[in-house]
Amino acid sequence: MITWRKSTRSGGGGAGGQECVEVAQLSEGIGVRDSKHPAACHLSVSAAAFGELLGRIRTGKLDL
Repeated sequence: MITWRKSTRSGGGGAGGQECVEVAQLSEGIGVRDSKHPAACHLSVSAAAFGELLGRIRTGKLDL
């Protein structure tokens, strides 16, 4: 069974709660999906690529 998780910073309402992604540990890496459409397909990335993305976000290297 795959356990999908949302960020703890995701609220129940407003923009913060409406525009979220969920992540899950998959056998082939990390799964990422749109929380508004959980039945739709998901994107799979390697754990290394996902870790690099998180690092770039944390250090402000991406304009998010």
